[in-house]
Parts: sequence; structure tokens; C-alpha cells
Amino acid sequence: MRQSSRAALASVALMCCVLASTLPAQAAVPMGNAPTCVTVWQTTGRITKTGYARNDCGRTLRLNIVWARGTDGECYTVQAGETISSKVARGVRTFDGADTC
Repeated sequence: MRQSSRAALASVALMCCVLASTLPAQAAVPMGNAPTCVTVWQTTGRITKTGYARNDCGRTLRLNIVWARGTDGECYTVQAGETISSKVARGVRTFDGADTC
């Protein structure tokens, strides 16, 4: 009986892996009031999280990273193709994207 339970569990795990591999990759969704040609994303480490914004607009923009429940990142002049970032401590702060400034 134990052998068949292990086999059933392994079968379910394999089906989950196959299903997960067929799901589409999650694209970065624009957030904040920056134009939709600005790509935003975040990474989370053990102690900090970092928000990023890449200017894919083909023109220079003034951008800053926006965080909920605290101070936003600095305002930068960002050339086309450049990326800015802002790092905060992990916790209640959430990444809200990029704004023009």
C-alpha cells in the first residue's frame, strides 16, 4: 500500500510540474504614472527589495521609483535604454512602479 501511495504522489507532482511549465511567463506590468514604454520590475532579497524602471521610450524621461508606505526613490533623468533602481528594506513597503517627476 505504501508503494502505491508514493507512486500516486509522484504522479501528482509530475503533473504539477508539467502544468507549471506550460503557463506563460509573467510579463512586467507598467505601474505608476510613467508611460507604458517604461518597463518596471522588482527583485526581493533576504533583507532588501529593489525596484527597477527601464526607459524603453526612445526619448529622455524624468523618472522615480514609487514605494507604498514610505519615501519614494530619487528623481533621475533617464536616457533611452537606461535603467534606474531604488532599494528599501523588506517589510510592509510595496513596489508601486515608476512615476514621471
